[in-house]
Amino acid sequence: MTPTSQSLDQIDREEFAPRHSPLDGPSQPIDLLPGEGAFPEVPGTIDLSGEWAMAAEMSPGERLGSDWSDAITANVPCSVHTALLEAGRIPDPYVGLNDEVAYPEGFRTWWLRRRFGHPGDATHLCFQGVFDACDVWLNGHHLGSHRGMFGEFEFPVAELLLEDNELVVRLQPAPFQLREDGDWRFFKGMNLGWMDTTTFNNSYGWHYINLPTVGIWRPVFLEARVPLRLRNPFVATLDAEAGKVLLTIQIEGPDSAWQGRLSGVVAPENFRGRSFHFDHAVECTGGTHEVRLELTIPDPHLWWPVDHGDPDFYRLCLALESDAPVSTDRVETTFGLRTIEMRSLPDGPDPELYNWTFVINGRPLFIKGANWCTMDALMRFDRDLYARFFQMARDSHVHMLRAWGAGMPETDDFFDLADRHGVMILQEWPTAWNSHAVQPLELLEETVRHTTLRIRNHPSLVMYGAGNESSKPFGPSINMMGRHSIELDGTRPFHRAEPWGGSMHNYDVYWGRQPLDKWLSMKEVFIGEFGVASLPSLESTLKFLPPEEHDVWPPRADGSLAHRMPVFNKKAGMSIHAQYVGDWVPNDSLANLILGIQMTQATGMRHVVELNRTRWPQATGICYYKLNDNNPASSWSTVDWYGAPKIAYHILQQAYAPLHACVLFPRMSVAGEPVELPVFLLDDAFDLEQSDWKVRIRAFSQHLAPVAVQEFRGMAEPWQPVRDLGVLSLNADQTFNIPLLVVADVIKGNRLADRSFYWINFTQIQGSLFSLPRTSLDTRRHGDSIVVTNTGDLPAVGVHFQTPGITDVFSCAESFIWLDPGERRPIRVSHQDELVKAAAWNADPA
Repeated sequence: MTPTSQSLDQIDREEFAPRHSPLDGPSQPIDLLPGEGAFPEVPGTIDLSGEWAMAAEMSPGERLGSDWSDAITANVPCSVHTALLEAGRIPDPYVGLNDEVAYPEGFRTWWLRRRFGHPGDATHLCFQGVFDACDVWLNGHHLGSHRGMFGEFEFPVAELLLEDNELVVRLQPAPFQLREDGDWRFFKGMNLGWMDTTTFNNSYGWHYINLPTVGIWRPVFLEARVPLRLRNPFVATLDAEAGKVLLTIQIEGPDSAWQGRLSGVVAPENFRGRSFHFDHAVECTGGTHEVRLELTIPDPHLWWPVDHGDPDFYRLCLALESDAPVSTDRVETTFGLRTIEMRSLPDGPDPELYNWTFVINGRPLFIKGANWCTMDALMRFDRDLYARFFQMARDSHVHMLRAWGAGMPETDDFFDLADRHGVMILQEWPTAWNSHAVQPLELLEETVRHTTLRIRNHPSLVMYGAGNESSKPFGPSINMMGRHSIELDGTRPFHRAEPWGGSMHNYDVYWGRQPLDKWLSMKEVFIGEFGVASLPSLESTLKFLPPEEHDVWPPRADGSLAHRMPVFNKKAGMSIHAQYVGDWVPNDSLANLILGIQMTQATGMRHVVELNRTRWPQATGICYYKLNDNNPASSWSTVDWYGAPKIAYHILQQAYAPLHACVLFPRMSVAGEPVELPVFLLDDAFDLEQSDWKVRIRAFSQHLAPVAVQEFRGMAEPWQPVRDLGVLSLNADQTFNIPLLVVADVIKGNRLADRSFYWINFTQIQGSLFSLPRTSLDTRRHGDSIVVTNTGDLPAVGVHFQTPGITDVFSCAESFIWLDPGERRPIRVSHQDELVKAAAWNADPA
């Protein structure tokens, strides 16, 4: 490329033709003073969440003012299916074939009613989210209608409120559009009603559960409006190191002239530090006025992603007081000192490529990410379960989640926890497979506007995306999204599709039925999706299989296990599983089916990750598919719907470690061949800067005897993120082992800082990896750890924990590891129950 070449980012920006950005225009510097200052009391909101009556069908004339004798209780916010489940009206849709029983309930008309007393000074009724189409009545008066899951809407109600009030919401059936021919051939015979609105589409049966639902899924409240109203505060970092930010906020006022005093407090949200405040006089000749202030926070604490520093961030409280007119208002938001820049690859900008190098606070990063699925098809977005997944992401060195376009613009809890855990978010809009061309533009625009204003202060948010796997990401909707990313934000990049402009998605393994070898050379600038579908652990699988199917083998073609395969086994999921399981163990039991497919997932994915990490800076990141699921099933997650990790979670935790030695392999089987295996040392987070180090690579035979050792050493030297150390050379005799095992250690000073181990040549003899010579383990509880010791004379291979009854809540610092003879390893764990045991592929539980 020539020095004057534009990147695809620049070309897109010109096409989007933004009229302005929040960063444009003058701003006024203002001093921050120590202390918190004082804040006025302001009118509160009246939360209408809680118990509502819910009933099906009938006309408005029959429902309004009636006694609703057929109603059940719904704990709003919730979906109708959740309310029915809690009331005992439907069986658990996540067990067996019960989703088919529950399916029709989403296509009925549902009514919800909330009665409440006089709400004082309330003037507006506010809905933060209803799916899909609804009508609203208050005390028999039809207030209006709304459609689209992600739009917020409100009604003025001051003149309609009484001493005793009745709020009624009618939910229209979930959208339905049967696809028989034309475009989207994959979806033939499926419901594409999601294309008529805005929602998460992953509950419409194209891979996952087919259970569209409806409901009031976000809070409903009454609010008192004041003459001068603070709206849409935005804090944009101008210089993170200097603590300099731009604060913009709109003040909505009457048409006549007004004046007031804006006060603010900036306080640490999740760290100890000083608070600061300011006061600022505001005058306006009438209408809406924008305040633009430049603040410099003393002793700034930056927000850093996982493994690169602490994710510190701040809370901003703003209040407006006025005597003319008399008014007080208050808003709060959180923000972080964090900049993001997208730099080109080393060869410079390319008009066909996005700038793919993520630079956070001036530091270029290789992105170690995962895709994120809508957490629950029934819209049970529980903060504690979100927290479980974010902690597991952080513990496994995942510092980006891609909230993909087949999902949803995520919740406030999601983004707050992302901020607190240091996990960056790529938020895509709810479009997929070119659906933007037919989805209503006005609903997409409402989604983009409301969501951008809601989430743009979160430091975890680092990129917007138009949607998932659209091959033709052009047209009015895409341009609208790109334009709003600049006009409403301007501090983050926007990509018109994923994959696009240098990224790729690849499923040659699994959907393509290719062997794992196919992935050993898979390279791209940025890999946005790849993965293998696998069953959850045996304990989790038995939760969603009805008891009468627990001991059935082989599984029935019309049974629950086949039903819980991708696309309900209509795309040959059971046979695909069986194909890969045979590489590991006989496909003769549920336990073996689970073990074999989980090993396929773990093995294939780790090699793709490591190969692309070694290619930095020509490769800049990877997001495997995916961290979580929207229901219990065989799917691509590394942590199942219940919260239990699969083997791949732990192996990828090792592959994503910031300090890591890795070995690259040409094929999964090299038995009897001389090979030279490249060895790399990866150091994402400056662990080895000015430190002495040693990398030791060992190969072991099928008898667990060492057959080769190669060491590489380095003295204190400047930081290098990727070091090509050389090769491990093995002759034909050394590789003629089934299986052949390779161990990679990083020693920093005198301490083992990283270890991973590899298995190849396992396909020649089925079960060979699990028929190794035996050793023995011992465990002791100490503090917050379980100390595992290899008490035998041979290595312990694949040391892991067995956690009956607590697989969905248990966590540990590492698992599926290698222990040398006599080696003792303390491992931090969340639970120390006596039922927790350590085992290995060649050692009994202890």
